[in-house]
Amino acid sequence: MAKKASDHVKYYNNPDGPVIGTVSRNIIERDGLYFKDLDGSGEYQPFDDWRLPAKERAKAYVKVLSTDEKIAQLFISDWRMGKYPCGVEGHQVVFDESGILDDAWVHGKNIFGEQHLPGTTELIKDWFARHLILRANPTPDDLADWINQLHAVAEECPHFVPVQVVSNSRNENGETVFGMNDAAGVFASWPGTLGIAAAVRGCGIGLVDDFADCIRREWDAAGLKKGYMYMADIISDPRWQRSYGTFGEDPKLVCEIFSHLIPGIQGSSHGVTADGVAVTVKHFPGGGARENGFDPHYEMGQWNVYRTEGSLSKYHLPGFQTAADCGASSIMPYYAKPSKEKSAPQTDKDGNAMELEPWGFAYNKPFIDGLLRRQMGFEGYINSDTGIVHNMAWGVEMLDGPERVGFAVNQAGVDLISGLFDHQYGREAYDRGRNGYYDTHAVPEGFKKEELVLTEEALDRAVSRTLTELFALGMFENPYRDPKKAAQTVSDPRDWDHAMDVHRKSVVLLKNDGTLPLSREKIKQKKVYAECFYKDGERAKKATAKLREDLKGGLFCLTETYEEADYAILMLYPSSGEYFSATKGYLELDLCDEKQVFDVDTEGRPSGTTHLETTLKGVKRIRKIAHAIHGNGGKVIGNLNITLAWEVGSAEPYLDALTAGFDTEQSAVLDVIFGRFAPVGKLPVTLPRGDEVLAVDQQGVCVSPNDVPGYDKDMYMPESLKDENGKAYAYRDTAGNYYELNFGLCII
Repeated sequence: MAKKASDHVKYYNNPDGPVIGTVSRNIIERDGLYFKDLDGSGEYQPFDDWRLPAKERAKAYVKVLSTDEKIAQLFISDWRMGKYPCGVEGHQVVFDESGILDDAWVHGKNIFGEQHLPGTTELIKDWFARHLILRANPTPDDLADWINQLHAVAEECPHFVPVQVVSNSRNENGETVFGMNDAAGVFASWPGTLGIAAAVRGCGIGLVDDFADCIRREWDAAGLKKGYMYMADIISDPRWQRSYGTFGEDPKLVCEIFSHLIPGIQGSSHGVTADGVAVTVKHFPGGGARENGFDPHYEMGQWNVYRTEGSLSKYHLPGFQTAADCGASSIMPYYAKPSKEKSAPQTDKDGNAMELEPWGFAYNKPFIDGLLRRQMGFEGYINSDTGIVHNMAWGVEMLDGPERVGFAVNQAGVDLISGLFDHQYGREAYDRGRNGYYDTHAVPEGFKKEELVLTEEALDRAVSRTLTELFALGMFENPYRDPKKAAQTVSDPRDWDHAMDVHRKSVVLLKNDGTLPLSREKIKQKKVYAECFYKDGERAKKATAKLREDLKGGLFCLTETYEEADYAILMLYPSSGEYFSATKGYLELDLCDEKQVFDVDTEGRPSGTTHLETTLKGVKRIRKIAHAIHGNGGKVIGNLNITLAWEVGSAEPYLDALTAGFDTEQSAVLDVIFGRFAPVGKLPVTLPRGDEVLAVDQQGVCVSPNDVPGYDKDMYMPESLKDENGKAYAYRDTAGNYYELNFGLCII
């Protein structure tokens, strides 16, 4: 495709029907209407007809595609934009003639595996790849140009299938993290999902409708039609590093949010629409049931452990049931596998004992085909998490690559495998069912030949499901978008204003002795000291300089010497661990600086050796700052950024007022502190009392059950840890308030 597609799209208007957009595809006229010639035959075929149901068209069209074209539809992987660096060291972009696509070959390697990959044009034309993951952070007009170009190249193939570009969420504030939230700051930026949950608790569910509608309009305008979003997982082990991407620990709240979020993004309550964006809900059957926080991105976290009887159905499944009921387009299983040996009895939706087969959930037929599809009624497709065939093949390590593909698709019912473009594995799995491979090769112990090969029936089933999404989204009719309109839509100030309003509503007031708000009368001609704390000292210095710059021009005097200050404003941004690799010990939640903690052994149990952990550099200075300012008769205000359920005992006692944000814009926090906005947010997660309620014994068992949310943990805690109110788990501050689910003060 030599020319820039965005400048050469031709449109055909159907009365009371969809607009047909094409760059080079033949258009068929029939019954006074326009249809795109999908199979290149030049003749009208039923699957060309947009008047027919998407599922019917998909089942018909899949019979037209060749075996290799269908196998190519089984895989989705990262892809690069020519204009934006792809992150591969030494890679030199070779632009196609349009100046948009990168047509250079590249040897790609990341945590999910490595592969020698062709240029974009070859990938689409020769490899017939149609599912790509975008991790770059382009402008909306560049994004629309790039996606348009992909579709134009796809139109040049004998059989037209549009290119589905998918992304992790792009509408939340916070750090960009590969594989979680790859982009931020371009689309309207709302608080983190924990912040949205905090705001909903304080202000009602209506703001989720605004959030969802914003996502739908912005993504659709840029041609981005599928999102790996959002997480229905419940926080039950607070040391799970991905907690910050959830909506908290309350299944009821998650269900309420998803009942608005999914229809709002997809365009209806019964599936995707032409102006909607497909939602992939993560991570079935819930990633929160970690074993002491370890994540299945690495070997130590490969198990889901349900030590509490009935916890699976009570806490972890409800959000996914709502997703199924609302017509979520796809659901993503987690990497982990269930541990029968370490779990108490669990039941399925019918009350029967749940089979806990030791296979990763994408390979787990009792969970995917039995529980999710047959009992929960999920009708969309299954999109595996990224890397299940290679680095995170938990439970099926004994199978080779083709067998893993066959086992996931044919046996468990996965429809789209995320990771690499493993077309050769797919073809080999298909051929092994026909060439007598297992006549001369042993079937791995514990498996059946029929489970490990890729059958025609399973292949057609998987591809027809993903094609159904593309038909329902209107992408066969018109996948093209106007780059100028994309830029205008994303820059609409109303969406940014809505987002900032929710930033303010997300702020939770945890403690206040009357210090807040800092009214004009309180601060006039007073001296104010301001400082930011991070895990990284250099980052803290830069953030402090910015905070002080933002505070200039007030009625008060800024001072760089806290010893002379009347007030201190301390912004606390702790961080701990990462979900792609294990920490030496359990992920640290204490606000600490070089704290000595135990290592863990290869079984995840405490060992006799120790190491030092820091989550907040210089945290011990908070006490020193508070002592000096209190000596002046002054007050200390802190704000804690909650990305994990932090232990706050190293800071709270020294603060006269404490607010909490959740990747909340600093300006929104300052609006609350200075009384420009009255706080309404409520905690979406319980903050633990301290190390004593997260202690792990020599058998690797935590004193507070890892599969039970914080608000119910006291039901299972030792009596010796409970106070006079029968509470053990939640942090209790010096004012006597418990920092538990739904707590939040107001200013009267």
